[in-house]
Amino acid sequence: MNFVRTIVAAGLVAASTSAFAADITGAGATFPFPLYSKWADAYKKETGNGLNYQSIGSGAGIKQIVAKTVTFGASDMPLKPEQLDKEGMIQWPQAMGALVPVVNLEGIKPGELVFSGELLGDIYLGKIKKWDDPAIAKLNPKVKLPSEAITVVRRSDGSGTTFIWTDYLSKTNAEWKAKAGSGTAVEWPTGVGAKGNEGVAGNVSQTKNSIGYVEYAYAKQNKLTYGAVINKAGKTVQPTIGAFQAAAANADWAGAKNYFVILTDQPGEASWPITGATFILMHREPADKAASAEAIKFFKWAFEKGDKMAEELDYIPMPDSVVKMIEKTWSSDIKS
Repeated sequence: MNFVRTIVAAGLVAASTSAFAADITGAGATFPFPLYSKWADAYKKETGNGLNYQSIGSGAGIKQIVAKTVTFGASDMPLKPEQLDKEGMIQWPQAMGALVPVVNLEGIKPGELVFSGELLGDIYLGKIKKWDDPAIAKLNPKVKLPSEAITVVRRSDGSGTTFIWTDYLSKTNAEWKAKAGSGTAVEWPTGVGAKGNEGVAGNVSQTKNSIGYVEYAYAKQNKLTYGAVINKAGKTVQPTIGAFQAAAANADWAGAKNYFVILTDQPGEASWPITGATFILMHREPADKAASAEAIKFFKWAFEKGDKMAEELDYIPMPDSVVKMIEKTWSSDIKS
């Protein structure tokens, strides 16, 4: 998987004729990689300018942008205002998406198995060890559950996807919050580690009786069986663009300092509860101003022309009102 994504990223550069192409480098979250790849391909065809994005996980992406070895970093965990100020950086949300629990269970169809946040927390705590456990059976009385051990798959790298997942578990399972908490990396009580959304998707697809968590685009691309989830309103919801949009609609971007918004466990009967934004990080005083300006051109283009591509991959475009706020942030906070 790593080999494939490196080739994709390299191809976005190699195929470019722009003198800037190799200089516009980004690194970080695997959550938006399918979207950034699609945008970069379309942008290169339209402008001749390429983009080299390393899909290495939010934690590693944050380290690279702090060290100024890339033009931009990407993270699904928003940095707190004080950390941004300390590093001389700004952040903004580029798109929104959603995580889904995925399973490899014979005879189970996508959306057929129902989970709650509390149940997912207990599985990831290692408290629930078999698929026919009464707690799973109670939510799934019509599903034939195998009497097999659950193989838990989770991220091994520092990951914004893990931040979104563990933030959701912390909001819905008190024991998870007390014992593991939330972050890009946590002390996992159980499970097999895999690198990137790609690694988790690959591991679940190859391991019978397993469960994992991935960004929805990866579940679709890998034809994985996803589960339905009971949301904050007590409604069982399927992962659909409408459910993701319902969760995103409650976000208060205008009232958030430095766009610090976390979208998990939002209210609303139609809301998908494991929704999150993916953020771009850049320095206020970039080391390479030309590359920084070129990167901003790309992100501006993505806001103007990339919405349809985002929706095709089941990401949620940022609302126009938020885009206007972000463009003001660019002009006021990045020195060109």
